[in-house]
Amino acid sequence: MCLLSRELGRQIGLFIDRGGQVTQVAVGDASRIELPDFGRLRASERRFRALRFVHTHLRSEPLSRDDLTDLVRLRLDMLVAVGVSPDGLPGGIFYAHLLPPSPGGELYLQEGPFNIGMLREDFLALIGSLEEEFARSDEARPVRGKDGRALLVHVARSQKDVPEAERSLAELSELARTAGVEVAEKVLQVRPKKDPLYLVGKGKLEDINVRAMQEDAQVIIFDHEIGANQARAIAAVTDAKVIDRTQLILDIFAQHAHSVEGKLQVELAQLKYLLPRLGAKDDSLSRLTGGIGGRRGPGETKIEIGKRRARERITRLEKRLEDSARSREQRRMKRRRAGVPIVSIVGYTNAGKSTLLNALTDSTVQVENKLFVTLDTASRRLRFPREREIVVTDTVGFIRDLPKDLVSAFKATLEELADASLLLHIIDAGDPSRFDQISWVERILADLELMHIPRLLVLNKADLAEPDQLREDCDRLSAVSVSALSKQTFAPLLHRMEESIWRPQ
Repeated sequence: MCLLSRELGRQIGLFIDRGGQVTQVAVGDASRIELPDFGRLRASERRFRALRFVHTHLRSEPLSRDDLTDLVRLRLDMLVAVGVSPDGLPGGIFYAHLLPPSPGGELYLQEGPFNIGMLREDFLALIGSLEEEFARSDEARPVRGKDGRALLVHVARSQKDVPEAERSLAELSELARTAGVEVAEKVLQVRPKKDPLYLVGKGKLEDINVRAMQEDAQVIIFDHEIGANQARAIAAVTDAKVIDRTQLILDIFAQHAHSVEGKLQVELAQLKYLLPRLGAKDDSLSRLTGGIGGRRGPGETKIEIGKRRARERITRLEKRLEDSARSREQRRMKRRRAGVPIVSIVGYTNAGKSTLLNALTDSTVQVENKLFVTLDTASRRLRFPREREIVVTDTVGFIRDLPKDLVSAFKATLEELADASLLLHIIDAGDPSRFDQISWVERILADLELMHIPRLLVLNKADLAEPDQLREDCDRLSAVSVSALSKQTFAPLLHRMEESIWRPQ
């Protein structure tokens, strides 16, 4: 192999199985070698691929960064570089193999240079012991996420933005948990400008990919929206599935939509999100359809057919949602004629809105300590003294950077807020980001042109907040504090609601 490599002036590589048989040969140029495409096999059941890759280095240099990246990505048994002397004889030998997860975080062990007479390692015994260690580490790792493990990635512009970026990553972690994914690690990169193609830069993306391999993470979630070209470029570098924050939220909505209308709204939002990205899904989709019946004119590409069908489906969904909106408007007109005041509960997701609705009205709306559990509007009656009653409605929670397509899809549902006599803005009193959350909720209300409706701020989860801070926040916001788990705290809230609704009387 060394003689041929010197004669050709090119690197030569051999893939060798554990029986010592050469399975494939690769030929590169003088400085690097392209490995064949093994596909996206994750080798989850077997940690190693049962192949060694032995190749030549014409300048007898150590293993390169690309070599070590290939070792991790392909999960090779071992990667070996053999130096080639001027007379075509084997020179210094370098090799590396993977290491099981350790507190130090080392991914691999590098050895060398050795001459060929110093290689006394029993390879089969070595690889057998490494597989046993990997198997033990996998058994010791508790995997709680039903959809596997994920790495979270956020890019901050400067060091002063790091605290906000950490809060955003914490929220993304909660979104991932809600979606059924276990967070293996969070990656925060500081760079003045996002890379237009790879978002984090190609070198950093390769590091993230290697880290995902070590953590056995099947998904990389970016805390930013990824464009079609970026998705295609990132997918070419990493073997893990790549999604962005918007896709994660859409997936959560798809899991939690139960009513027919809720499912239609989520499907509409998904189609609007995917429509501009259909061209980046698969290069094979760019082929023209042909054969019998497709020979006249240039025809349509598969991408164009997919986009046309998506647009037709969007049109049908919008029509069905418009019909639902008319039915909802008729119900609202009946309420207005009956003169029953409506109080709508709004707020950041997981602030305790549904729990408060259940406690106020003795209802059984689904409640769970996850984000976006409530997607379908729920309305319940609440009776006050002197034969007064109101209708209390629960709505979908808000979140920062809520995807525009989702807001558009749920706009018909959120139109019910326009008929409210009072908005109860529920706030998690113990959340460190509560004031940022208030700003995001008010921003969405402003986009929906609902800021003219009277609002009562309610600091929920008062039992989890520090008492002095809670009093200060109530004074600052002119808010009332409650614990949705304790009806004994409701008296001030009910008094303020009654005062706001029937103040003229």
